[in-house]
Amino acid sequence: MPQTIHFQYIVPGDDFTRAGEASSSVKKALKKIGIHPEAIRKVAIAMYEGEINMVIHAHGGVIDVDISPDEIRMVLTDHGPGIENIELAMQEGWSTAPDDVRSLGFGAGMGLPNMKKYTDDMTVESTLGQGTIVRMTVLCH
Repeated sequence: MPQTIHFQYIVPGDDFTRAGEASSSVKKALKKIGIHPEAIRKVAIAMYEGEINMVIHAHGGVIDVDISPDEIRMVLTDHGPGIENIELAMQEGWSTAPDDVRSLGFGAGMGLPNMKKYTDDMTVESTLGQGTIVRMTVLCH
């Protein structure tokens, strides 16, 4: 495997039918290059949650993924409304998803908590009115 493999995905906004395409694509690539199955599972879950958050709250965004022999780094960038209170948003069950999104089975307030749970490192930077950047790392061992 080369030192680092880079993928970039555009997550379309407000399109639940395409949400999950990026995480599915990364999962396939990780399997193909022989990354440990547990690391693949963690990446797939964390990335999917991030994709859904981008669709629900930010009208889409961009996910950059860097895969090296030791770790998978994901950077999710959007230009949505930002997160008003990150500490509150990190609590299980806290959600600002509208009712129409909840009626589709999304918006239960588990996105950010699951992203943190299934990564080895995660940071969230958000500016109201400008967007959010989530950086996640999953170790390959």
